[in-house]
Amino acid sequence: MDESKKYKVIKALADHPNGSKDRAALTLGCTKRHINRMLAGYRKEGKAFFLHGNRGRKPPTSIPEVIRSAVVDLYRTKYYEANFQHYSELLAEREDIHISVSSVSKILEAEYILSPKVTKDKRKRMKKELLAKKELASSKKDADSIQANLVAIEDAHSRRPRCTYFGEMQQMDAASYEWVPGQIWHLHLAVDDATGTITGAWFDTQETLNGYYRVLHQILSNYGIPYKLFTDRRTVFTYKKKNSPSLDEDTYTQFAYACKQLGILLESSSVPQAKGRVERLNQTLQSRLPVELRLAGITTIDAANEFLNSYIKEFNEKFSLPIHGIKSVFEVQPQIEKINLILAVLCERTVDTGHCLRHSNKYYRMIDSRGNQVHYRKGTKVMFIQAFDGSQYCCVNDKDIYALEEIPEHETKSKDLDIDYTPPKPKKPRIPPMNHPWRRQQFGKFVKQQEHHQNDQDTKIA
Repeated sequence: MDESKKYKVIKALADHPNGSKDRAALTLGCTKRHINRMLAGYRKEGKAFFLHGNRGRKPPTSIPEVIRSAVVDLYRTKYYEANFQHYSELLAEREDIHISVSSVSKILEAEYILSPKVTKDKRKRMKKELLAKKELASSKKDADSIQANLVAIEDAHSRRPRCTYFGEMQQMDAASYEWVPGQIWHLHLAVDDATGTITGAWFDTQETLNGYYRVLHQILSNYGIPYKLFTDRRTVFTYKKKNSPSLDEDTYTQFAYACKQLGILLESSSVPQAKGRVERLNQTLQSRLPVELRLAGITTIDAANEFLNSYIKEFNEKFSLPIHGIKSVFEVQPQIEKINLILAVLCERTVDTGHCLRHSNKYYRMIDSRGNQVHYRKGTKVMFIQAFDGSQYCCVNDKDIYALEEIPEHETKSKDLDIDYTPPKPKKPRIPPMNHPWRRQQFGKFVKQQEHHQNDQDTKIA
């Protein structure tokens, strides 16, 4: 009850001894006995009797000013751009400051510091307050400080029901972002739709076939063969230009062919909301991962990829749904050798007059299982193969597999002028058996079946 009201009623009753205590009790909503108690207190202490005993005291559970200042200063200087949930976790892990997310939010919002993940309604409300305060600002410095606290964010994607089984659908995407100051990398991601588990992640300088091969390799190695991959319509997955590229430039053919050999269904969509799970994951990582990379002192892309191995495990433990409660439809994990051979880059080449192949401005000679060079007539069509681990092979006539040896521009030593010259001994390379889909005719048939190549044929006929 209002203290001033109590004071006025009791004072009037004390000044007029014949006043009605019953009416005073009815006015204040208390008993007559309590009226007598307040009258006695007023006669003894006066107006001070009606002041609450805790007035001016801070609650024992309140956060000390030292902690409040530290929370604000640490966010501005060290943990900036972290969302408040993440910031609360960092304070507990790194600074030994244990306060709730709501307390962190109240402390920072009191200084008009908004979270990168602030809701649309709160953003509007805070903006209105800030603009009103800006108009009343006494100096330009204060007005600029208020303006700097306004943070704009994108709206979250719309939700849809999750898939039923673990491994039923893997959403894949790549996000371009300044993950470390001054460097823009592309983070290739794969997330399970049913559980939200990150099943693969890889940094690359561009959105490339190699980046998605790296992610798919992680899925196959750690979990097995998924039922479906859901992607956007990048040229890595789909291609619809009228003039079809060469086989080595047709990235859609490379990735789709690998999925076909593994029995993985490949679907794509141009609507971002259709793969909202991975889009939302990109937002979450963009608010958390740059802070973690900065705190770990990582500045190179190789170190960042190594850091992802441990970070994703911690991320999945914290945010993904329990896998044991959901049935898995991942097929048995393929052997490492099979994965290495299937995730290959394939392209057609022609034997030149020197019985060699040319690829990426380098020349290669064909080597058999005994380490001896083999020779084919000029104009022979071969399939150039670069396996996932970087080893290179070629397939001739859809039945013979040979290793490739790069021909250097210059010999390292002269057999006529160098005394310590020793003739090179032929190395017996390991050549995989012909039980994989490296046949030129089979690959060429798959290429012609693709939609963009069929469209080209229809155009030529017309």
